[in-house]
Amino acid sequence: MLVIPRLVDGSLRIDAPRALLVGEHRLVLASLAQLVSGPPLNIPVEMMSRTDAALTRIEERHHELVLCDLRSPPIPATELAAQLAQRNETTRVILIGDEEDAPELVSALDCGAAGFFTRDASAEEFIEGVQAVVAGHFAIGGNLARRALARLSGREAASGGAYDRLSPAERTILSLLGQAHSTRSIAAARGISDKTVRNHMASIYRKLEVRNRSEAIIWSLRMRRDQSRVGSAGLWP
Repeated sequence: MLVIPRLVDGSLRIDAPRALLVGEHRLVLASLAQLVSGPPLNIPVEMMSRTDAALTRIEERHHELVLCDLRSPPIPATELAAQLAQRNETTRVILIGDEEDAPELVSALDCGAAGFFTRDASAEEFIEGVQAVVAGHFAIGGNLARRALARLSGREAASGGAYDRLSPAERTILSLLGQAHSTRSIAAARGISDKTVRNHMASIYRKLEVRNRSEAIIWSLRMRRDQSRVGSAGLWP
């Protein structure tokens, strides 16, 4: 599993979280509820089948944690995550998909969710991922992380040569992207406007020869992996 630390001061940690589980398949949802509500997580859960109803429920109950099946109707789960990220930064979303959903999950790294897992993840890895998200971090299941890191293999970016073409400001912004910061939070951290951040990001995409924010995040993860492999600590797949 890949865990990307956010802030180390604990300010993003959720105390006594409540979870909303969203998905069409009752048996799968019941199994997930048992895992989340049991030890060591012990998180109270509520279940719903539709994403539109889930958004309304979250506004009413202010759940701190949402675990959503990628295929839940009618609003795409990635859109649900994006809406919640815009409305309330304290609500964390974990997206869960089948193994064949892995490419879509990798492409959705910038949708606003804080966790990404496929159903073939082990219970131990998933529990650790939920704990990381509750602690305020960004978690990607091991198989998804490997797929994401391999996605840019063979490109010039992997050699690090493209990195040398980035300005100091662009390097800082790329690092913040790799820590799952939003455009708004990057702007606040740098004391610049959202538009300036977007201009820097466009330059980063061009210099690294990546197509979008997701690929820039993946590129940053490759750099982090190449610079410091933690392996046994469970941070890198």
